[in-house]
Amino acid sequence: MDKYNRRVFIKAAGLGLGAMMMGCSESLINGNGSKNAKQPNILFLYSDDHAYQAISAYGGRLEKVAPTKNIDRIANEGMIFRKCYVTNSICAPCRAVIQTGMYSHLNGVLTNGKEFDNTQQTFPKLLQKSGYQTAIVGKWHLRARPTGFDYDEVLPGQGAYYNPVFIKRGVKVKHEGYNTDITTDLGLNWLTNERDKDKPFMLMLQYKAPHRNWQPGPDHLTLFDDVTIPEPDNLFDDYAGRGTAAHTQDMSIEKTMSQRDNKLIPPGGLTPKQLERWNAAYEPKNEKFRKADLEGKALVRWKYQRYMKDYLRCIRSVDDNIGRVLKYLDEAGLADNTIVMYSADQGFYLGEHGWFDKRFMYEESFRAPLIARWPDHIKPGTSNADLVQNLDFAQTFLDIAGIESPSNMQGSSFKPILLKGKAPGNWRKSLYYHYYEFPAVHSVRRHEGVATNRYKLIHFYDIDEWEFYDLEKDPAEMKSQYDNTKYAGKVKELKAELEKLKKLYKVTPPSPLRKRQPKTGKPKGKK
Repeated sequence: MDKYNRRVFIKAAGLGLGAMMMGCSESLINGNGSKNAKQPNILFLYSDDHAYQAISAYGGRLEKVAPTKNIDRIANEGMIFRKCYVTNSICAPCRAVIQTGMYSHLNGVLTNGKEFDNTQQTFPKLLQKSGYQTAIVGKWHLRARPTGFDYDEVLPGQGAYYNPVFIKRGVKVKHEGYNTDITTDLGLNWLTNERDKDKPFMLMLQYKAPHRNWQPGPDHLTLFDDVTIPEPDNLFDDYAGRGTAAHTQDMSIEKTMSQRDNKLIPPGGLTPKQLERWNAAYEPKNEKFRKADLEGKALVRWKYQRYMKDYLRCIRSVDDNIGRVLKYLDEAGLADNTIVMYSADQGFYLGEHGWFDKRFMYEESFRAPLIARWPDHIKPGTSNADLVQNLDFAQTFLDIAGIESPSNMQGSSFKPILLKGKAPGNWRKSLYYHYYEFPAVHSVRRHEGVATNRYKLIHFYDIDEWEFYDLEKDPAEMKSQYDNTKYAGKVKELKAELEKLKKLYKVTPPSPLRKRQPKTGKPKGKK
């Protein structure tokens, strides 16, 4: 090789080495394994009380009746989780767990009545510090103002379905229209006009729907009018196979559901035009029969149909709006570098056990939907049955961004599951659950428990009652097998596992129930 060619070779090699070094540096900074790859955008789509049974990708009795084509698209192009669970099945605690990656007893939000400590560490703050543009739009439900976000426009408390007030960076803003549509409008406006497009983004787009009292949008008021919604097999459950807690709850379609729930009373705050459309849709003459003419099981069936149609109408609005968001990602050229995750703050009863609402550790409320799409990372059409929890979301988001999780977070990143389709060998085999909100609305007793893929042990500790279920043989959890000697060994094993998990998660004993003082008729402070 002559001197000229040798110099060219050395120069080229030096440039190549320098480029390779720069590529390695960028790869380390961005937490990915390929040259010039960008940190992915994160879009978290979240709804309130959306049961997995009401997503057609999960199958079941509603699959053909009420398809969710846009949510299903995420599943078809990504992964559907069959075993995603929550730590505490109620709205505010679930949201606090996702923010912090810690159980309720450590993040401070044990019940809906607790205010979130917004000074504590959250995954949005960590993403923000690492260069992400962060935003939250829609339902927040944690009382304190959101922190860790470059942009926040959220509902006060539960918010209204029609003509809602939002709080934009601490200032109230009144909107006219339907909440689900407005939430999407605000989110898309931020993506289009307000974010720094030189930075990766993390947007939490959180819908109020389909929360009680299930007010459908104007485009869906008469959807399902000509459809009969299939009933669950245990709509008329008598709770003979369970203990005190199931018998004393106050969340039944039969007794708890109100006239306002069943739209015999229109919602307040509608414009005259909205009220006219509402009354036309819910005029009793459009029903096959009048509620006043019914009693017993016939009345329950009427209320079930009325409830479920409104619930599914609300979901159709959510699904339509998710379609709008997915279309925007496609048209803006963002889809390929954006992970989209859809979930809900917990599960929900759609007539199972004769109930609506959530709270119990039984499957319908303990289990939540989780679907994710990440082009070139998640194999399309993947189904996963490993045990994951909302406790894992914060660490998963950080891992996706290439950010190390703090040691005080208690979950595990399921990024390896997304990439490989199955969990690593050391993945959890059991889950811990704890519900605190009693005495309170719906009167569900406080309880904790442990669950594996097949078995579940629940302790209603204030009344010291235990329940045990073999989900393989009794998936609807109709009869507790706690006193069945055949399962004595498994019950003992799960009790030991429960104590192990409580130690692992640093669970502190809950405060005892306050005993109400008997009325004496005497003024307070006097004998």
